[in-house]
This record gives sequence, structure tokens and C-alpha cells, in this order.
Amino acid sequence: MSELEQFKVFAKKAKGVQLKTSGKAVIYTRVSTKEQADNNASLSTQKKYCEEFAKRKDFEIIEYFGGTYESAKSDERKEFQKMLSYVKKNKSISCIIVYSYDRFSRTGANGAHISDQLKKQGIITLSATQEIDATTNSGSFQQNLYYLFSQFDNETRRDKSVTGMREKLRRGYWIGSVPFGYTNINPGKGKEQQLVINEKGKALKLAFKLKLEQNLTFAEIELILEAKGCKIPQKRLSDYIRNPFYCGLLVSSHIPSEVVKGKHPVIIGKSDFLKINNLQKTSGYGVKINKDNENLPLKQFVRSANCKTPYTGYLAKKKGLYYYKNNRKGAKENRSAKKMHEMFQKLLCQYQLTNNKLKPVIKDVMLNVFKKQQEDTLQEIDVNIKVIKDIERKLERLEERFVFEEISRDQYDKFKSKLADEKKEKQLFSEKVGFDLSNLEKALYIALNKAPKLSLMWGNGNLLEKRKIQKMVFPDGIEYDRKNDEYRTFRVNQFFSYIPTIVKDLEHKKTGKFQDKLKNSGSVRMERLELSHLAALDPKSSVSTNSTTSAYLMNYPPKRERKDIKVY
Repeated sequence: MSELEQFKVFAKKAKGVQLKTSGKAVIYTRVSTKEQADNNASLSTQKKYCEEFAKRKDFEIIEYFGGTYESAKSDERKEFQKMLSYVKKNKSISCIIVYSYDRFSRTGANGAHISDQLKKQGIITLSATQEIDATTNSGSFQQNLYYLFSQFDNETRRDKSVTGMREKLRRGYWIGSVPFGYTNINPGKGKEQQLVINEKGKALKLAFKLKLEQNLTFAEIELILEAKGCKIPQKRLSDYIRNPFYCGLLVSSHIPSEVVKGKHPVIIGKSDFLKINNLQKTSGYGVKINKDNENLPLKQFVRSANCKTPYTGYLAKKKGLYYYKNNRKGAKENRSAKKMHEMFQKLLCQYQLTNNKLKPVIKDVMLNVFKKQQEDTLQEIDVNIKVIKDIERKLERLEERFVFEEISRDQYDKFKSKLADEKKEKQLFSEKVGFDLSNLEKALYIALNKAPKLSLMWGNGNLLEKRKIQKMVFPDGIEYDRKNDEYRTFRVNQFFSYIPTIVKDLEHKKTGKFQDKLKNSGSVRMERLELSHLAALDPKSSVSTNSTTSAYLMNYPPKRERKDIKVY
């Protein structure tokens, strides 16, 4: 033994990479897309080359990772991180084998950094198809070049892709997943996108309408949509209401500071979209507004008679009392919520049917006048229905003649197109002027049964129920005159506006003579009224609330110069 042999215990260890010599390795394979993973050809090829490489180099494969699709534009891949964690914990691993270095990483410097950190633990990254000696300085340099070229290739592809996406957006076509409420009826790579509004889109259209016309909260809108079979969470509703895509415009980070007109059908008009979002931006001056507050149902429904500004509400914490407030700066129009609610209930009482015995009489009067006034229209609708049935019979006969070769293809196409156009025209007419008498009767029945309890229903109802009644009786809201401490009405739902006058006349005149007078009155006019306004009184009602279904009710008495209704 040399005299220096005993001093070897004091010798310094070598600096730099201390590669392991166990000959144990793991294999990592991946593809970038789901389509490639489903095909599996690329993954199986990668695995085969890696195993052959390990056999040539005398490596023992102890584990496989990847085997699925993971984009390498980021190194936060699930399988990739799982593999890194495994090799760092398992001290026997000496290398990671990949098909090529772009399978390991395409992040350039970051991929090189990960390889360098692994080397410090004695683990090298080897490529089955790009054989270099990664243990030498030149080999490490070459390996890093592969990573950088992979990143460059990624960025070049991305630039081409982004350029294509920008051009597609500027032509009016959406990129990415199809937005909520739409279906692409012409899917496929390279095909021209064709979006149509689906059932969820129709529900979203109703949400926009409720926000625009009634300024309901998202919580209230969510409940209404859920009752109709479409569940859209409040947070999603808020995002959709603020998304200009639904009024036909495209905005994207790919075209910053640009707004492009889209080629898809719109769910709401541009002006209405702006109105809704302006309402959402309205805020007070130093007053914290309590949203969705059961104690402030008249918020935004009542406007100032002085400046037309909608009233908001707040809680005076020291008093524990709620107040309504004109939010215009310097308005000084605060009023106790309790007092304003009492006044509103008194206002509703003016439109209540106090004599239940008059309900069937009023119903008959309204139906009879309706039928009398619409006699010509009803006859026209019957004729139109007969014409449609006759066209359908002609179409069937035309098809028979074509099948039995009595007419040529050209003749068949010519007459079929002509008959189809006639049928469509007649159907459009029916939709335009059509109405359902049975639905009218049901709506009248519901309204007449609920009318005696309007004030009580409002007083006992929750926030949503109160706002339904408010909007139903006074579609345009009401004004509050702070100086005179009184309400003023704009327009009263035609149904409820009849009740005070008809009741007064019926109580003083014989029913038969009164009906005859109404039937023969040239001053009685018909007004369109959505059935949903009356059906809203009873959620369990089977009355159709389709937007195209409507009833026509008499406008009795004839409109005169407006008289403000005062309630003290």
C-alpha cells in the first residue's frame, strides 16, 4: 500500500456532473393533440424507438410516463411533472429517454434549465433519434440548441396560427369554442362557420329581455330561467349580459382595440345591449345600494317626477330603517320605504275587483266585445287555415304525380316551390294576426280570480313576486312627486284599467243593456296584450306564454287626456 493511500479519505470530490452508472432509465412519450393520441400511431412509434435505443445502450427500463397528449408549449404538463418527481425521488435512475428533444420540451431556455438541473442530480436526458453525448460540454451545447430550435418552431407555428385567427375574426367569424347559446351547424376543420341560436340561446334572449324591461337582478333571472328548464348560474349570466358577442360584435385579445361586426345571428340589438349595460353602471353618490334587497322592491321601478331619475335604496344603519333616494346629485329626494310601500298598496287597491259577483259578467263583456270587434279577423283566419290545408293537399297530389312519372322533375320542382311559397306566406299571416280564444279565456280567468287580492299579494309576496305584480299592472313604472308626496302613473295594463270604470257602470246599469251598448259602441278599440302578463299571476297556469301568442282586449273607456292618480 502506498504511503499516501491512507490519506485518500481527505481527498476532494470532483466538481460538476456525477453521472450514475446504474443503467436504469425511464421512457417519456407524448403527442400534442387528442386526435394524435386517439390514432396512437405516433405514441407507439415513439415507444418502440425508445425501447430499441435503451436495448442498444444497455439501459434497464423501470417505468413509462406520458403515453397521452400534452402540449409542450408549457412545462407544467401533468405527466411530465409526474415523471420529473419520480426520477428525483428514485436515486437509481440514471437517464430519461425520449424519442426526440422536442418531445421533452419546446420551451427553449426553460427546457435547457430543467435538463441542467437533472444533470446536477446525475440524470441525463437522451434522445433515441438525436444521439449526442450529453455528458460533454459540446453535447450539452447541442442539446440546448435542439431545445431552442423547438421553441423557435413553436413560435413560428403560433405566429402563423394567430395570423389566421386574426383574419378569421376580421371577416366576422368567431374562433375557439362555440359561445353559449349557439350551435355550429357546419362544423369541421376548414369549413365556413355557421352559427344558429339554440334553445339555451332562446333562454338567454329572455334573460336579456328581463334585464332590459324589468331590470331584474341576476338572482331573479336565474330563478325564472330555471323554472323554464334552463339553469344558468348568476355569475355566468353576468358575463353573458356584458358580452358584446350577443349583440353581433366580436372582440378578442388577438385583435386588441378592435370591434368587428360578426356574421352570426344576434340575441339582442346593439341599442338595447348598451341600455342594459348603462343601467348596470349606474351608481350613487356616497350611498351604498343594497342589491336584491327584499325591503326595497320599488327600487328602479319608481322614478322622480322632477328629473325622471330612477330611485335607488339604502339602509340607515343607525335607525335600522330603509329609505328610497333620488340618486341625482343635489336632488334631496329621500323618502321612507315604509311610507312609499303603504302608498303603493293604496294605489293597487284602485285596480282591485271588490265585487266577486261581477267577475263572470266582466269576463263575458270582455270576450263578447273582443269577438264582435274581431269578427272579420276571425273569419279571415278561418279562411286562411282552409287555404293552407288546400295547399297541403295539392303538395301531396303533386308528389304522387311525380312518383308515378306523370310530370317531369322540372315541373315538380317549379310547382312545389310555388306552392311552398304560398303556404309560407299564409302561415306568416296566421302567426302575425293569430290568437287563441281558449288562452284568452284562461288568462282572464286567472286575472279575475287574482284581481281582488292585488294589494294583499304584493304586501305578502317575496321580492320576485312583488316585482312581477308591479310590472304587470304598471308596465312603464310610476313616478313619485316628492313635493306633493304622491304617485303618478304613466300607463296601466289594459286589463286592470278597465276594472274601475266597468265596475262603476255595471253597478248602475242593467247587464244586458250595458253589453249591447259596448258591442255597438264605435268608440271601443282593441289593444294587444301579452298573455304572459296575466298568466304571471299564477305560475302553475297552463296558459301559453309564447311571445307570438297574444290576446286582444278592449280599450274601455276610450283614452282621454291623462289624469295623474294621486295617492296620499
